[in-house]
Amino acid sequence: MGRKAGTVYLNPKKFGALHKPCMKDMLAFLNCLALNHNNDDKCARQKELLGTCMDAQRNKNRKSMGSINYHLQRLSRGRK
Repeated sequence: MGRKAGTVYLNPKKFGALHKPCMKDMLAFLNCLALNHNNDDKCARQKELLGTCMDAQRNKNRKSMGSINYHLQRLSRGRK
C-alpha cells in the first residue's frame, strides 16, 4: 500500500498555475446568488456572462496535457 520509495510525486491539486478563464464570472454569479438568497432571476446578467464565457471555452480545441504524475513516471522509467 502507499507509494513506492524513490518515486517522484506532485500533488495535482497544488498545481494551480493553470489558467482558469471563467473563474471571475463564476465567482460573480455565485456571489450574486448568495446576496439574493439563491434567487437567480436577479442575477440574469451574471448568469448570461458566465454562459457566454463557458460557450466560448467549449468551442476552443484544446490539447489535453495529461496527468503530471503520468509524465513524471514516464520520465523516471527512462532513467533506470
